[in-house]
Amino acid sequence: MGVKENLLSIQDRIRKACEKSGREPEAINVVAVTKYVSLDRTIEALHAGIRHIGENRVEGGVEKREAIPDRGTWHFIGSLQSKKVKRMIHLFDYLHSLDRLSLAKEIQKRHEEGKIVKCFVQVNVSGEESKSGISPEETISFVEKLRDFPAIEVTGLMTMAPAVDDPEKVRPYFRKLRELKEEVEKRNYPHAPCRELSMGMSGDFEVAVEEGATFVRIGSALVGES
Repeated sequence: MGVKENLLSIQDRIRKACEKSGREPEAINVVAVTKYVSLDRTIEALHAGIRHIGENRVEGGVEKREAIPDRGTWHFIGSLQSKKVKRMIHLFDYLHSLDRLSLAKEIQKRHEEGKIVKCFVQVNVSGEESKSGISPEETISFVEKLRDFPAIEVTGLMTMAPAVDDPEKVRPYFRKLRELKEEVEKRNYPHAPCRELSMGMSGDFEVAVEEGATFVRIGSALVGES
């Protein structure tokens, strides 16, 4: 199927998940993860009505962003090396993987004067060694320390759930991230409004929506893999 048909199907599944959880579908932003697809497929996604594009590799992401300079809102969703911040920071609207102070320092150093960088703090809720992110126990302290970097706004929290056959098995991880988000939000930090949750992918986004996701990152189910 084409991207348009895939998007309509995903939007219908989001609508049903919202009905189950008492949410409004308009609150959910679909980020098309285009890391494995061509520039033409990415343009097709934008033509289909997708507003958010997600890339997790600096080189490929920068090439696509420069080729489509005036379309879409761009999200960097992969692990970001400090040495690549300079190339990435001026072309992407959101960073979903802020997980260490050394990266925050580099963002502060490289940001454009007067520009605020919207960041999601990545939390490794599952505790898997293969995944990046701070621990849930470190989250509040880490967010507090980010007040020392005025170029950074903590827009929300992000996590990657374990890969499992039954999406219901990851519900506790999404719920935990929502609880952490609420804990940060209620502290009313000026630098960390923390209203958003980036969680849920092709195999589990419906559960993520039910648990409060505002951004779901969908690749293969939406744009394919090649």
